Amino acid sequence: MSTTSSLRTVRPIKWLTVTAMLMALNIAMSSFGIPVPGGHLYLNDAIICTAAILLDPLGAFVVGGVGAFLGDFFFYPAPMFVSLVTHGLQAVVVSLCAHKLMKDHRGRAALVGVILGVVINVVGYSIGRAFVYATPEAAMLKFPFQVFQATFGAVVSMLLCFKAGLLSFWDKFSAR
Repeated sequence: MSTTSSLRTVRPIKWLTVTAMLMALNIAMSSFGIPVPGGHLYLNDAIICTAAILLDPLGAFVVGGVGAFLGDFFFYPAPMFVSLVTHGLQAVVVSLCAHKLMKDHRGRAALVGVILGVVINVVGYSIGRAFVYATPEAAMLKFPFQVFQATFGAVVSMLLCFKAGLLSFWDKFSAR
């Protein structure tokens, strides 16, 4: 058993437990932000990308989309549906790239995925803000900050998975 999709079918309790823990971590990280010029830096983007690299697309959607939705629901409900769609789509795309694209080059495949994820995140939230706040100007004011936050999350997730050894640990953990 070498793929996380088989983890879901062979060891569903382990898959469910890890998915739920990562979703809870996503919700927790969306509850507070680090004040920076232009707003707050939320660390849940790093959790979403990391989970998407590790988990299959369904688990990634649950952690990214549903987790972000619940985080917004509890702490700031206005953009919760934007978060569900944007982070859900982002997580699925990152997961598909990380698991299906260039199987011999997981790092490159994940890099392609997180770059696409950054684009999905920035475009999704820019369009979403324009609708939620009924003004495109609000979206444009936050655009540079949204690029920074999405890129920061992608970089942190790549460092965690490939430089800090989280992906190697995950491979061993999911094989047991």
